[in-house]
Amino acid sequence: ARVYVARWAYFYYLNAWQWFNMMDAGVVVFSLIETYILGLLVSAHKSNLNILRALRFFRCLRALRIFRTFEIFSQLRVLVATVAGSFFALFWSMCLLFVTMLISSILVCEMVIPYIEEGKHSPETIEWMFMYYGTAGRSLWTHFMLTFSGGWPQYVNPLVEEASVAFAFFFAFYVSTVIFAMTRIITALFLKETLQAVAEDAENAAKRKLANLFVAADASGDGRISLEEFINITTQAKVRSYLSTLGLETDNPKQLFKMLDDGDGGITIDEFMTGASKMKGTAKAQDMKFMINDVRRLEKALASIREEIKSSGGHSATSNEV
Repeated sequence: ARVYVARWAYFYYLNAWQWFNMMDAGVVVFSLIETYILGLLVSAHKSNLNILRALRFFRCLRALRIFRTFEIFSQLRVLVATVAGSFFALFWSMCLLFVTMLISSILVCEMVIPYIEEGKHSPETIEWMFMYYGTAGRSLWTHFMLTFSGGWPQYVNPLVEEASVAFAFFFAFYVSTVIFAMTRIITALFLKETLQAVAEDAENAAKRKLANLFVAADASGDGRISLEEFINITTQAKVRSYLSTLGLETDNPKQLFKMLDDGDGGITIDEFMTGASKMKGTAKAQDMKFMINDVRRLEKALASIREEIKSSGGHSATSNEV
């Protein structure tokens, strides 16, 4: 019934996919398949379809709607949205780190092997070199540990003290570029994704509140808010407080109605959402530019009308003389 009433808006509303509604629709479809199709197959062919009956598990997914309903789970929603939205960024970041660690591990392995083959160092030192850098795989695993464990000196100091000081320059470059710079850039990237997810969640929450406010104001249910309906809804203290947080002053509801209305005497949901979003906060430079362009176009239109009036007045005066 809800799909019939809302149509496509049940799945895509306010420029966002309604994933929980899509999940509900899927659960209903699976329930219909289980009730009618699987039931008929079992009764007709006497077959065991218990494996397909595992689709009942999808009904449990409806419980996930609790994470969207309660405000206490807002941070969890942001976290899940951030992880899902930054999956590809995480994948390519790990690919970049893997290639960097692979190149460095191969170079270090080639540098350490001659010291192992010489046998000039103590057996403990040679055993340590082989255990951490003796093969390409061991060296790669060592680079992984010294990159992500935070204890890189314990994997570097024995090489610098027992083998050669040249390793100090090599690992100083690696630590400064990979451990210090690259990992912090990746961290900043994920921080940016988190802040963007928080902003989008807050924006979507504001849109839902505006949509609910529009539905509450539309007492007639015709999809338009009249002036009387707008004045009635703005008399409520909660509505006035919420609109004030958006930067919409309700001291003069008639003036605010005119600013949201496009001139047809009623406010549709698109006009309400767009107008409230644009009027939120102070005017931006882009908005001022649009306003200046509109004023210039009006000036040109008035100038052309003035010229037409003058020319028509001149023609009428000439005809009178004749």
